[in-house]
Order: sequence, then structure tokens, then C-alpha cells
Amino acid sequence: AAGFSSLFGTPIAGAVFGLEVYIIGRVRYHALFPALAAAIIADFVARLWHAPHTHYHIGIIPPISATNLLYSVLAGVIFGVCALAFSKGIKILGAFLTKLIKYPPLKPMVGGLIITTLFLIVDDNRFLGLVLPVIQSAFLTELNSYDFALKMLFTIVTLAAGFKGGEVTPLFFIGAALGNALSPIFPDLPMGLLAGMGFIAVFAGAANTPIACIIMGVELFGGEGLTYFAVACVTAYLLSGHSGIYKSQKIGSSKSDKLSALKGIRLNDLANL
Repeated sequence: AAGFSSLFGTPIAGAVFGLEVYIIGRVRYHALFPALAAAIIADFVARLWHAPHTHYHIGIIPPISATNLLYSVLAGVIFGVCALAFSKGIKILGAFLTKLIKYPPLKPMVGGLIITTLFLIVDDNRFLGLVLPVIQSAFLTELNSYDFALKMLFTIVTLAAGFKGGEVTPLFFIGAALGNALSPIFPDLPMGLLAGMGFIAVFAGAANTPIACIIMGVELFGGEGLTYFAVACVTAYLLSGHSGIYKSQKIGSSKSDKLSALKGIRLNDLANL
């Protein structure tokens, strides 16, 4: 909670993230006070030391309508599939490299060579490192439609080859760039809003922390887009599977059970409501 809070300047999301990330579908309320205290103090210390945080801006938030909600659900589905592909890609490629390369120290060396080769082919350093300016530009200007896929490829190879850490900000890049690419498909949703929805929703799906990511959206982008953030994050979470980026995560409540419950709702039940 403290690390998340101080890193991104989102203390409430950091506290909820600490409660939510350990067990999928369960929140450990007994840890609420210490997680919240740690997150707020960490954010205060970061501000005391003038540690800068990246700022993002969503210009226009359209009014809620049936069409916009439908677009948000469809975008959430795409974000969830992207999160699933990211998590599965790391697992599958990592297992393949482990099986192919018997000598463990050689695996990151091969991964480094693959990354170097990809970089020489692409010839664009926007996909290396944190590249925070590119994430910011996703809210303002049109990016290449394939930017999210290239960043995902670079990150998957890096992590699968044994280099640890660095999933979170690349997922923000992937989500924001994917949202940016979806703006021509969902014209009623502004580019900045879709980038913000992708920013939090892809991470919500990959980390299995939808509530923390909804709150993060409010802390980073403002509360005007709360409904859009919630729809995108929850949809992405439900469709991203259980294979998240954190191997130590436990399954407390299966997502398939939630989807089955949704399928079991009858139209007359909704009418009675």
C-alpha cells in the first residue's frame, strides 16, 4: 500500500490495492487501518521530499448515455482480453524459454539479445523504459494503432526472460495506448477518456484489483469519469481470467462464478427490480 501510494501519488488507491491484491475476489478488511495509514504517510513523505508524480489530463467527459455505456463495456472487454494476453504471454513464453534453455543464467542473456534485435528492427526508443511522456501523449494526440502491441511484446519478452519488476508502468502504457487506438472505433468517447479508461482497466485486469484501479482513476483523472472508470475496470477484471501478473495471488472467489450468476439473471427478475 505504501509503495503504490508513494510511487503514483494515489494514497487511497494504494491502501485498497494492498487489501485487494493478495486474494482475488476478497478484501482483507482487518488490514484496512494499517494499509490506509501506511499509504497516507508514504504519500506525505513523498510530497515532503518533493518527489514528482506524472500528471494526466482528460479534457472532455461526455454525459452518461446508453450508447456510451455500451461503448464502455465493449472497451472493457478489449482491455480485459489485452490484460489476459499479457499475463498468459509472460507465463507461456517463460515456460518455453525455461524448457528450451537448461542453463538458467543463459535465459536472461537470450532475452536481452531478443530485446536488442527487436529494438534494431523497430528502431524506436519509445518502447524502452518507463517512457512516461508517451503515456501522457496518449491522452492528447493520436498514436500509432500498434504502439500498445509493441510495448506489450517488449515487456513480455523482458519479464519472461527473467528480468523482474517493471510490470505496472508498462501496463499503464499498454492500456493508455490501446485506449488511444480505440478512439476511432468508439467515436462518442473522447480520446483522453478512452486512454484513461485503458490506463486503469488493463492494469485492473492484469493485477486483479478492480476497486483500487477505479479509485486510482478518480485520484489521477478526477471524479467526473467515475462511471466510465468503473464499467471499464469491472468488465476488464471479469474477463481477464485468474492468471495475473502476481504469481503469489490466491483465488478467494472465482470470476467464473460471478459470470455464471450474471447469466442466471432472468429478464422478469430485472423487471421486478
